[in-house]
Amino acid sequence: MTISVIQRPSHMVRSGHVQLSIILSETDKATLQAQIFDQIRSMILNGQLRGDDPLPTTRELSVQLGVSRNTAVLAYERLIAEGYIRTKPYVGTFVSPDLPDTAFLSTQGARKSQPPTPDEAGEEPQALGVSLRTHQLAKPDRRRLAADFWVGRPDTRTFPLKAWSQHIKARLKSAGPRLTSYSDPAGLLELRRAIAKHLGPARGVIADPEQIIIVGGCQDGFNLAGRLLVKPGSPAVVESPCYQGAAFVLESMGAKLHPVPVDRDGLDVARLPRVDGALAYVTPSHQYPIGVTMSLQRRIELLAWATQHEAYIIEDDYDSDFRFVGSPLTALKGLDRNERVIYLGTFSKCMGPGLRLGYVVAPRRLVESFRRMKMLMNNGQSWLEQAAMADFMASGEFGRHLRRIRQLYRERRDALLNALIKHFGPCEIYGDQAGMHLVWKLPDGLPDAAEVEARGLAAGVGVISLATGSALRFNNDDGGDRMLMLGFVALTEKEIEDGVARLADALRS
Repeated sequence: MTISVIQRPSHMVRSGHVQLSIILSETDKATLQAQIFDQIRSMILNGQLRGDDPLPTTRELSVQLGVSRNTAVLAYERLIAEGYIRTKPYVGTFVSPDLPDTAFLSTQGARKSQPPTPDEAGEEPQALGVSLRTHQLAKPDRRRLAADFWVGRPDTRTFPLKAWSQHIKARLKSAGPRLTSYSDPAGLLELRRAIAKHLGPARGVIADPEQIIIVGGCQDGFNLAGRLLVKPGSPAVVESPCYQGAAFVLESMGAKLHPVPVDRDGLDVARLPRVDGALAYVTPSHQYPIGVTMSLQRRIELLAWATQHEAYIIEDDYDSDFRFVGSPLTALKGLDRNERVIYLGTFSKCMGPGLRLGYVVAPRRLVESFRRMKMLMNNGQSWLEQAAMADFMASGEFGRHLRRIRQLYRERRDALLNALIKHFGPCEIYGDQAGMHLVWKLPDGLPDAAEVEARGLAAGVGVISLATGSALRFNNDDGGDRMLMLGFVALTEKEIEDGVARLADALRS
């Protein structure tokens, strides 16, 4: 194999008989580290590099590219973290042997057909006669708790009120008729452009603004996708356990749910149903409720399943802005080469759910159908909030806000882990590498999660069993009755320590 490493003029990097072809651009907005990562990843996914192929050392790579060795090291560390490459001590660095030997989900041979859109199906879902179940929301009386570890609730104290107010005032002064007129139901173009620009470096998702539909949060996105792709009796794959809000929407539209178990590596793709035309709902970056991250190998296999069975995947990336270990993982949508993934993002976790702003990135072949279905659902979100968010993102304040609260939430996560160890000893924890909550698997010496939740409430501490945390279980033997959900981002470090101490006293008594 002959591969060249090129920068400015061409430079060659050799590791044994191997050379890599990389072109770095000083005018590219991406960092040198990101350019190296992206190009090596593309070689692997496109089949130019295969399992166990050797790679240059970081020293060789840095010398020939004319970059610091730390830049090469950081690029390799991210490739290792995402499972693309691995190191063998005293031997070298190699492409992971677990990746497919052929080009990653090549579009060649991909089946052309897709699940019918409403125009093709010629029928509308029937709501009559369907039992409507709804997910749980936090009750107002929880505000009286000394420490409430409710999940999915951001810290209101972190909202950038000053900057937000300035953008709102500026838009009001220049609003003219836009404040009182209908606008594009798909969303303000300025905001869709800002989201597209954000998703590339943040989540590895390359999307045109035309693919983006502004919605009122992920719940609105479930309804949009469901109305378009679900009809009575059609198959819908969900994680087990999964988020109630998504499962109940699919159920309300008459879908036949196919629960697939979740383990430490995320959705167990080996147990996916062999049915055609399904709609699958997954939370790969931080599974809800367990919190685990789907492995790269399983992501690839899930996309292959979707292509083979003409399925679409709803990727709910609800709290992906908060990753505390390593670089942010590429979203499932960023790995999708056959346009099978419908990506859902939201500003509810990083800004606040009161804004009611989220977005859908639709597959290109379904963009027009998504736009039309959105028009049937409503005539668009509030212009003022969309305009302010577009300005907030374009000014760079959104990026600074994310970096600030990500560090704050990391410190609160550490405080929770330390408090649990201090008061309960070594703990079995799930989902602590990312997101806004983690899951504590209760040891044998403690009661089950429902009893711990009840004792905690009596002591003024809100801890959450899976049922209370809007998790839907399909198997009573899945161990979920011993799993406790703990949201940590809305509490100070002192509140976290005091809350865990109160809980320990309540359980001892």
